[in-house]
Amino acid sequence: MEKGKIVALEERIPKLKEQRRRKANRRLVLLLILFFTMIAIIAYSQSPLSRIKTIHVNGNEVYSDAELIRASGVSKKTNIWKVKKSDVASKLQQLSEIKKAEINIHWPNTIDIEVKEHKRVAYLKQDKTYLPVMENGEILNDRKTKIIPVNSPILFEFKEGKVLNLMVKELENLPSEIVNSISEIHYFPKKTDQYHISLFMNDGFEVSATLRSFSEKMVHYPSIMSQLDPKKKGIIDLEVGSYFKAFEPEVEENKGE
Repeated sequence: MEKGKIVALEERIPKLKEQRRRKANRRLVLLLILFFTMIAIIAYSQSPLSRIKTIHVNGNEVYSDAELIRASGVSKKTNIWKVKKSDVASKLQQLSEIKKAEINIHWPNTIDIEVKEHKRVAYLKQDKTYLPVMENGEILNDRKTKIIPVNSPILFEFKEGKVLNLMVKELENLPSEIVNSISEIHYFPKKTDQYHISLFMNDGFEVSATLRSFSEKMVHYPSIMSQLDPKKKGIIDLEVGSYFKAFEPEVEENKGE
């Protein structure tokens, strides 16, 4: 019995050695794979192949792709390993019309820039130019234009501050079809109301209102107009109640001149 046990043990020794050799070989292969992978990564990161090859820009309307790429600080000479997404997004969000920016990296060499712009709510008349007014109440002095805007109301006598912020907020609360029907908004503060405004509509009517209840009452403008003679122009007063006063004939004539 003892001799039988010794023979079995002697038979197992070569098998154990073979198992250990195979295990050692697998470890060696794994180490070699890791080693060459690290060498490849280091070589790639230091080579021209690691430079950004493609930059995609999405969500922009006001800014061109080139403007945003330039502001981002990245280019096709930039090493993709050195791109910090938070830093790039921060640079873009410093632009006056960028509300939010998000950066995504797609290996091996592609960058996606996704932006959300502030919406232009109106334009401010200044001398012979028009300055965009954004949804956050900011006036963009560096984006002035001499072309008369046709898709947004034109503001007169407004300045950055609480009155303009309230004006923007009230416009945002109105349906787009009503906002598009407004040609001009003039800020005319009174002793009794520091928030008084006068509107000139595209249909030839004038509206007198206060910013305190502007959107709440102006939303009914279409129903008010349905009860008026479109040929008989005048002022629609929305300050306290809601009533209509026709223009005097001589006033209409002067306006026509």
